[in-house]
Amino acid sequence: MQAPIKWLKEYVEFSQTPEVLAEMLTMAGIPVEGISYLGQDIEKIVTGKIIEVEKHPNATKLSICKLDVGTEVLIIVTGANNIAVGNIVPVALVGAKLPSGLEIKASELRGVMSYGMLCSTAELNIDSKLLSAKEKEGIYILSEDTAVGVDIKEALGMDDVVLEFELTANRADCFSVIGLAREVAVLTGGTLKKPMIHLHETAEEKSVSLVKVSVEETSLCSRFAARVLQDVKVGPSPKWLKHRLQAVGMRSINNIVDVTNYVMLEMGQPMHAYDYNLVSKHSLTVRKAQAGEKITTLDGVKRELTSDMLVIADQVQAVGIAGVMGGLATEVTNNTQNVILEAASFNGVSIRRTSKALGLRSEASGRFERGVDTVNSIRALDRAAKLLEDMGACKVCPGIVDSYPNMVLPRQVSFIPQKVNDYLGTDISKGEMLNILRSLEFEIDTHSEGDKVVVNVPTWRNDVQYQPDICEEIARIYGYNKIPTTTPGGNILRGGQEYTQSIVDVIKTILTGAGLDEIISLSFTHPQVLDKLNIADDHVLHRAIRVLNPITDDFPILRTTLLGGVLEAIVRNLSKKNDDIKIYELGAVYLPEELPLHSLPKEPLLLCGALVGKRNELAWNQGKDNVDFYDAKGIVEVLLTGLGIHDYHVAAGDHMSLHPGKTAVFSRDGKVLATVGELHPKVADQFDIHRKVYIFEVDIEAVVDCVNLLAKYEPLPKFPAIQRDIAVVLPLAISAEQVKEAIITSGGPLLSDVRLFDVYVGEQVADGSKSLAFSLIYRDKMRTLTDEEIDVHYRNTIEHIEKTLAAKIRS
Repeated sequence: MQAPIKWLKEYVEFSQTPEVLAEMLTMAGIPVEGISYLGQDIEKIVTGKIIEVEKHPNATKLSICKLDVGTEVLIIVTGANNIAVGNIVPVALVGAKLPSGLEIKASELRGVMSYGMLCSTAELNIDSKLLSAKEKEGIYILSEDTAVGVDIKEALGMDDVVLEFELTANRADCFSVIGLAREVAVLTGGTLKKPMIHLHETAEEKSVSLVKVSVEETSLCSRFAARVLQDVKVGPSPKWLKHRLQAVGMRSINNIVDVTNYVMLEMGQPMHAYDYNLVSKHSLTVRKAQAGEKITTLDGVKRELTSDMLVIADQVQAVGIAGVMGGLATEVTNNTQNVILEAASFNGVSIRRTSKALGLRSEASGRFERGVDTVNSIRALDRAAKLLEDMGACKVCPGIVDSYPNMVLPRQVSFIPQKVNDYLGTDISKGEMLNILRSLEFEIDTHSEGDKVVVNVPTWRNDVQYQPDICEEIARIYGYNKIPTTTPGGNILRGGQEYTQSIVDVIKTILTGAGLDEIISLSFTHPQVLDKLNIADDHVLHRAIRVLNPITDDFPILRTTLLGGVLEAIVRNLSKKNDDIKIYELGAVYLPEELPLHSLPKEPLLLCGALVGKRNELAWNQGKDNVDFYDAKGIVEVLLTGLGIHDYHVAAGDHMSLHPGKTAVFSRDGKVLATVGELHPKVADQFDIHRKVYIFEVDIEAVVDCVNLLAKYEPLPKFPAIQRDIAVVLPLAISAEQVKEAIITSGGPLLSDVRLFDVYVGEQVADGSKSLAFSLIYRDKMRTLTDEEIDVHYRNTIEHIEKTLAAKIRS
C-alpha cells in the first residue's frame, strides 16, 4: 500500500516530516517500509511553450525551437520529431540536473547555440508502466492547459512524498488512504476530515427501474449494490486524478475507470464499472461458475473457470470474476453511454482461492482477501458517483439497487481496564483507555456495568474480536516505548526429551546403520492412494480427515498410513533410474475417532520401510543378488534386537497391501509389533511398479512398550557347547516357527540356541512336503557336557516332533 503525503493531508492536518510520521506509524503497528520522494534529483526543469520551430541550417535531423518558459524565450536545438508549435513540453534550463545525473549546459550544436534541453518521460525518470504508448515516444507533450514556466515537479504532481507500507493481513482497514489518515489523526492529535458527499442525482429515471442485482451464493457474498450513470462522457481524467494515481503506481485509463480505482485507494472498497448497454437484460447476479465456463478478462486473456469460483453474470454469460477482474465483454470504452457502477463484499477465502487458481492477482483481489467493510459499500458508490458528477462526466440516476442478504452489525467486545493493565504491565487510567478507543472510533456502550467496559467495534475493524485485541489497540496508541520493561516470572523447568522420542532416535540410528535412508513425505494424501493400496472402502483407514483448505487438489485428506508416501517415493526414484532403494519413514498418521471431528484425532507413530533392487552396491567383490523377503525380515529382527526385544513370535499373516503367503507378523503377548512382506502384485500394478518391493511396517507405540535398552550382562561361556543337527520332513503348511517352538519345548534346560540353517523342497522330498534343518546348541555354564546326557534330550526332541507335528526325521 502506498500513500502520498498530499493525499493524506486532505483528510488530516499534521506538521510532522515524512520521516517522523513514518516512525510514529511504524511504532503503532502500521509499518512503513520506505519513503519515496517523487521529484528527487530533478532541478531547474520547467514547462515551456513552443512558439516557433525551424529546420537547422547545418543538420537535416535537427530543429531549432523558440520556447517561452515564462521568464524568457530560449533557443533550444533538438532532434525530436514529435513536436509542433503550441506544444507545452518539459524544458531543462541551463544548470538543470536530471535523475540520470546529467547536468545541462549551454552548448553549440552545428553552429547554433542551444540553451537547454527538451525532456522525454525517460529523462524525467517516469515509470513507463504509467504511460500510454504515445507518451513514451519522443518529447513528453503535456496537456494544453498546463501553465507555462511552472516547475515540472508541480506540473506533473511530482512535488510529493509517498509512504510505502508493508501492512499485515489483519489490518485491512489500512489498505485505504482514509484508513491510514485515521491512524495519523490518532497519533498526531489531528482531526479526521472525511469527504463530504452530496449527490444531485439529476437523471430522470431511477436506478431500481433500470438495473436488477441479486445474490445466489449468499455465503460468499454478503452485499452487492449498484448505481446507474447516464449520458456518460468517457474521456481523459483531470490532471489531479491522473497525478494522484501515478503517485501510487497506477496508470490512468479513462475518467470512469480512474474514479473506481481512486475510490478503491481512498476508501478501500474495490468497484467495477460495466457498460450498461452491453449487460444482457441489465441484470447482474452473483453466482458460482459453471464447470468449464470461460471468460475473457480485461487483460485480454481467455480463462476457463471451475465450479467453485464466484462470478458476476448477466442473463447470458459471466461478465466478471467476482473480486478479481472484470470481463472484456462489458468493458467501458469511448463508445459507452451509460454505466452500471457496482460495489460488493465477497468472502475473502473464496477470492483468494480463485485468484491463486487462475494465477491472477489484482488490487481488488488483495483487498477482498483481507476483508472489506460491507457497510462502506454504499458510501463508496456515492463517492464515485459524486466525483464523476462533479467532473461533468455523467448524470446520476436517483437511488441505489442493493442486495444485502447478510447484514453486518458492529461487534461488541468487553474488557476490564485492570486486566488490561495486568496484561500489559502498565498503569493506564480507565479514562485514558476510553479516550484512545474513542479516537479510533470505537463507541463505548452505555450499558457497561461495574468494572467491565463494553465497546462497539467499527465494522471496518474485523481484526478486533476479544479482550487481547483491545489490549493491543490501547498499547500501540499509548506507545510501546512507554511500557516498562519487566522480567517474566514463573517456575523454570529443565527441558528434556520424552521417552518415546528417545526411542525414535535409537530406531533411526539402527536403521541408518542397516543401510537405509530416511525420507519425509507430506502428511496429506488423496483417497485414490488408499484405493491403490487395496484398502477396502469400509476399512478404518478409509475414514480420513478432510482438509478444509488443502494446499492443492491432490492432497485433500490427512494420511492414515505411511505406505502410500513410501511407494510414491519409490516410483519417483525408479523414474529417475535409481533402481536400488532402501528407505524408511517414521512419522505420525491421523486416525479420527469419528467424523465429522468432535475431538482431536489420534496421531500414532508408525514406521514404514521398503527395499527394492540389489542387495549390495555394485562392486567386483560383491554379489549381484536382489533383495528378498528375508532382507526385510532381517531388518526388523535387527531393529527389535537393538531395542532389547527378544521374546517375540513370527508367524504367517495377512495384510491388504502385501502378497498373500509372503507376509509375516511379529507379535508379543498378542500385540502386533511389525508386519513384513512382499508388495501385493495388484498394488504394484496400481503404482506402476514393475519390480518386487519388500515392505516392513512397525507400530512404534507397541514397540516402545517392550523396549529394554538396559541389557543384562552375561560373561563369556567358560565351557564348550555341543551341537546337534536335526532335519525333518513335514507338510508345507507347518511353519519353521512351529518346529522351532516344538524343539524349545522339548529340548530341556541345557538347550541354549536353535537356528534354522536349511530349507529344501525338491525331488528327494515328497510332494506337499518340505525339509527343514535345524542346528541345536547345548551348553552348561558350570561344567562340560557329555554326549550321553545330550543324547537323552536330543531323542526327546525327535520323539516330540514326530508325535506333535507328524514329521519324519530325515537321515
